[in-house]
Amino acid sequence: MRSISFNLLNENNGARLGKIITPRGVIDTPAFMPVGTAATVKAMYVDQVKDCGSQILLGNTYHLMIRPGTQRIIEAGGLHQFMNCNLPILTDSGGFQVMSLSKLTKITEDGVIFNSHLDGKKFFLTPEESIDVQLKLNSDIVLVFDDCPKYSFDKNKIIESMNLSLRWAKRSKDKFANQNSKWLFGIVQGGVFSDLRRECLNKLIDIGFDGYAIGGLAVGEKQREMFDVLDCVKDLMPKDKPHYLMGVGTPEDILGAVKRGIDMFDCVLPTRSGRTGLAFTWKGRVNIRNSKYSKDQTPLDDSIDCPASRLYSKNYLNHLVNSNEILGSMLLTWHNIAFYQDLMKKIRKSIEENRFDEFYKKSLAMLVNEN
Repeated sequence: MRSISFNLLNENNGARLGKIITPRGVIDTPAFMPVGTAATVKAMYVDQVKDCGSQILLGNTYHLMIRPGTQRIIEAGGLHQFMNCNLPILTDSGGFQVMSLSKLTKITEDGVIFNSHLDGKKFFLTPEESIDVQLKLNSDIVLVFDDCPKYSFDKNKIIESMNLSLRWAKRSKDKFANQNSKWLFGIVQGGVFSDLRRECLNKLIDIGFDGYAIGGLAVGEKQREMFDVLDCVKDLMPKDKPHYLMGVGTPEDILGAVKRGIDMFDCVLPTRSGRTGLAFTWKGRVNIRNSKYSKDQTPLDDSIDCPASRLYSKNYLNHLVNSNEILGSMLLTWHNIAFYQDLMKKIRKSIEENRFDEFYKKSLAMLVNEN
């Protein structure tokens, strides 16, 4: 019997409340996964990430296999031991990074030949190798290796890419075989074409996966296009499996995606924004570099149970960020992760109480403000 499972607890006009139960802990869904690309959530301690309410982190196969290298992590006992993290970890297969970061990428039927974006070293990554690396990292949720094309209206190009991803998905599943304490997610591709998205999803369901991720979004399309993709597949996604929207997004994106049945999210936005001086609050976005905050003694958001949100004035944060002090990045990142987890907690509560639509409308009106 497998030791990882998903329970759907409630549905409220499309929004889903659930629990993923893993050997390393329970994940309440909808869930947001802070991005720990290279075995670290930038500018944060793991304990801080956990204290904010995070129940799962994301790591990336591409970055980890290049630096520090798979063998070094194996020798530490796996990714959890390497980064001193006892939370569940999901690893992205590396397909997106191979396409977006690597130099001189060559796609073949067997896999992808690419040069490291760090030092130009040549790698050959196949679906089997991607799965093998993820299993050696010992992540809890593994993703199939896929081809992630750039935003395009060239349907023939997207069809070719989608079919390659489907063949790679089958090879990934064969390599993954039977893992009692891990899951393997398939990735739905197909660009902005509804018929291709549905075709891809149906073929992935035929192969059979533990969860279904929607990839190839947040690559330049408009929010409306992203929601159209979710709308076209939401009623076809298996109800008893987790639904994961990869690389998304803003608080407004998350609210709209939850409305369309998405259970899991990841995005670098809260951490990257924190390092550049942008904070997300329940009164809207705050560009802390703005000179008007140099006389503002109020905290970022005292409604959030986080020291960075409640105990430091905008005046002080403005000084730190404009002085390029490391503490500024640390505090704003800490706050942003806490805000995102507060958002997810409130989303879950509203679904539990069958009032998600009310919460959605009220929150959207507040979050779109610019300060």
